[in-house]
Amino acid sequence: MQETWVGATAKQIARAVRRGDASATQVVADHLDHIATADPVLSAFRVVRGGEAIVEAEKVDEQDDLANLPLAGVPVAVKENTAVAGLPTWNGSAAARGPVAEDDHEVVRRLRGAGAVVVGVTRMPELGLWATTDDETGTTRNPWRTDRTPGGSSGGAAAAVAAGLVPFAHGNDGLGSIRIPAACCGLIGLKPGRGVVPCNLGADDWYGLTEHGILATTVADAAVGFAVLAGRRPEKLVEPQRLKVAVSLRSPVRGVRPDKPNRDAVAEATRLLVAAGHDAVTADPVYPTSLGLRGIATWFGAACRDAESAGLDRKTLQPRTRRHVALGAWALRKGYVRESDRAGWRDRSIGFFSDHGVDLMITPALAGAPIAADGWSRRSWRANMVANIRYAPYAAPWNIAGLPALVVPVGMRPDGLPVAVQIVGPPGSELSLLAVAGQFEMIAPWQRHASTWPRVGRSAGGATIGQ
Repeated sequence: MQETWVGATAKQIARAVRRGDASATQVVADHLDHIATADPVLSAFRVVRGGEAIVEAEKVDEQDDLANLPLAGVPVAVKENTAVAGLPTWNGSAAARGPVAEDDHEVVRRLRGAGAVVVGVTRMPELGLWATTDDETGTTRNPWRTDRTPGGSSGGAAAAVAAGLVPFAHGNDGLGSIRIPAACCGLIGLKPGRGVVPCNLGADDWYGLTEHGILATTVADAAVGFAVLAGRRPEKLVEPQRLKVAVSLRSPVRGVRPDKPNRDAVAEATRLLVAAGHDAVTADPVYPTSLGLRGIATWFGAACRDAESAGLDRKTLQPRTRRHVALGAWALRKGYVRESDRAGWRDRSIGFFSDHGVDLMITPALAGAPIAADGWSRRSWRANMVANIRYAPYAAPWNIAGLPALVVPVGMRPDGLPVAVQIVGPPGSELSLLAVAGQFEMIAPWQRHASTWPRVGRSAGGATIGQ
């Protein structure tokens, strides 16, 4: 008899609820109990919807068409910059908080329509600008080591999944905000390509750089979550034919290099590729200096436009955010934020795959270890910029290009934190990325949850593709 559903995968929970082997109400209650115990330490959630979630779970149990709900009874968390009806849209701090939402965002509507129950909204840094997650009300911590950050800006989502507070979580990614936390916390993190999932965040989705996606402990959960967000019918992943995959350690940021654990992670991923029957070749993208300069200008400009669109009082924002927004206003006045630059990099990025005759590319996910968790919202803008760029430079180029990218765990660092790689593909390659990650999972399954947190319930172990 299942004593608790904490630790089970989304696929396992949904299957049990559809069959009548479990009730959505009990599954959600189990996870709310776990959240009540663990979240005071982790601060993954901004708001927990305890009573509301139980009522919504009861409604799932009363439905007649459970067989058609791919996420029947699955507790999920939504990132706090995405509208959930009845809650303010926090955007990372009280100063950036929006009004109470009257309606769900489209991606939340799709999750609920698939049978998922929203148990709460997860924390992020102010305006989603940083690769750490804290504000004056709390610091979100990495379940693997609570002195380290779970990353950002979907840091609360990653911490919640890695500690088993929810089976999987929604996030969004403008310059790495799903993939960086996934790498920090040992999760699958998928950023779909441009236009695959409706975005509709802030002023203009950070000039089209931002995408909604999924953080999960298994490839199967990531795949069903992606299908739901994309408005598709979930399907089993098909094991890919022999692929040619580029392997690159080159950093997009001059002077920043991956440390030994991240280099070793790429070597291990290359070994797994070959073991799965694929070909690996060394091939480096050319990252022009202008990409970094224009990319940073776009980051500044996006912050400025979001603050202006929301009517925020800059004086109430954190000092680091105020500086970022002010630099955005300057970059916009100077004409440094240009669609032509982004389009040029997208063309060059797509051309990389055809020019080298490769199907996908593997890079490090991070350059260094997840940094300290505490106090980043109180530190200077410069300190935040230097720390973020040094430890997490690899994700941003693929937002600018609008290409799908995924992070997959491949082992552990000597310091007890997970290590991961990033897989990037051309437009439309989301299922190929997931399928290759699924092969990694079969050959070298990873520990699904941080060992210091309860890992009870059913374990997916090395789940097979399409489980």
